[in-house]
Amino acid sequence: MTAQPIGRSEDSRFRVGLARAFGGAILFSLPMFMTMEMWWLGFHMDRLRLAVFLASGIPLLVGLSHYIGFERTFGWVNDLVDAFVAYAVGFVAAGGIMLLFSVIEPGMSVHEIVGKVSVQALPGAIGAMLAQNQMGQNDEQVEERVRSYASKLFIMLVGSLFLAFNIAPTEEMVLISYQMTTVHALILALLTLALMHAFTYAVGFSGQQERRPEGVPFWSVFIRYTMTGYAVALLVSLIALWLFGRTDGTGLEETAMAMLVLGFPAAMGAAAARLIL
Repeated sequence: MTAQPIGRSEDSRFRVGLARAFGGAILFSLPMFMTMEMWWLGFHMDRLRLAVFLASGIPLLVGLSHYIGFERTFGWVNDLVDAFVAYAVGFVAAGGIMLLFSVIEPGMSVHEIVGKVSVQALPGAIGAMLAQNQMGQNDEQVEERVRSYASKLFIMLVGSLFLAFNIAPTEEMVLISYQMTTVHALILALLTLALMHAFTYAVGFSGQQERRPEGVPFWSVFIRYTMTGYAVALLVSLIALWLFGRTDGTGLEETAMAMLVLGFPAAMGAAAARLIL
């Protein structure tokens, strides 16, 4: 007698989670949906890089599902299903918004339409997953899962990716890197490290959960989390620059400068993710 109501309750929770996912896909990715460089990327981005971009999203979304998915999952199969659901939400949301904005329209080639939607799908899927944490899931459930060192690094990776995807395709990021000198780059790196550590441990924002463990010295936390998180942000920045063609035809110095510039917002995303997720 109780099985049917329970089943309906589970279906209802999934529908609510799916609705939140569509809201999150649009809310978190709207800046990218309205960025001209992202539209052009879909048209001219190398298809091998686009395939790598989309394929790399699967393990990322599986990990996100494990920590903050649409519903509490009980194995990697469930997480994989949620990942593909998030991808589907990302594709539908991106296609719908760009169709509404006339970014894609009848008469365009299939090559162009598929490219424009695909390059927006992963950010939309990440937004779909993040929405569950921001709009519905119990904080205690997330905190219970995000306890290990590896899980915290993964959350920083997600935060880095999300902001890096927003900025890497833009011309302004390249312009800033060309204008900066070595001194500017050094100051930026030091400032990034200081802000990352302050955001997570020192400032005490409302809702902050991170505290330096008793008896653990400052330098240990700084190296294990702040410096490692910055290294993750720089790696994410380099990968994003390569995926979006920003390293093509550039020298080592120019690439390093662009990586440091993009690493600033990526690192802020990593630090914010430690507090928000």
